[in-house]
Amino acid sequence: MESKPHPEDGEPKKRFAPAPAALKAFAHPLRMAMYSELSRLGSATASQLARTLGESSGQTSYHLRQLERHGFIEDDPAHSGGRERWWRAVGFEVTDPAVLNDPETSGSARAVLESLIAERAATLSGWYSSLKPDQLETLGLISSASLNLSTEEAEELTKQLTSVVDTFSGRARDRELGGSFRRFRVHVDVFPLAAERN
Repeated sequence: MESKPHPEDGEPKKRFAPAPAALKAFAHPLRMAMYSELSRLGSATASQLARTLGESSGQTSYHLRQLERHGFIEDDPAHSGGRERWWRAVGFEVTDPAVLNDPETSGSARAVLESLIAERAATLSGWYSSLKPDQLETLGLISSASLNLSTEEAEELTKQLTSVVDTFSGRARDRELGGSFRRFRVHVDVFPLAAERN
């Protein structure tokens, strides 16, 4: 796979919708775990991921190449020129109804979504349980709202929220941690509730 140009500072990096073959390749427990770690850390090497996940560096190197081949990860330009290759995650989406309903991709798409939802819950729980009383001023935002929206309004809300996150993601993409920069996780979910009043 050819390397993709990196966005300029402030230009959002566009998410992509994986092709069926890419989605099937991603739906592997170790690959999903490595992607999750890269998202959490910002970037890492095959050796670092191997130590964290209890695998051999040969295994993580192989699976990283597969993730790169399908566009899920890319070289981290902040760590170029060293002996080891540093990788970072590329954002993607799997909420297209056609992908979820297609027999060729539905199994993989559902496995990926289940993994992402579990990882979100674990990350949020881990953050909360590690909070100390003197850290409460950096709580961030945990918010939930249930709204009566038309399908068109829900799509508009999704587009606007995604645009805001993409703007900040593009701005922060190639920054080094340290100084005034910390790593933050942002979750945005918009979905219809199943319960209907009878």
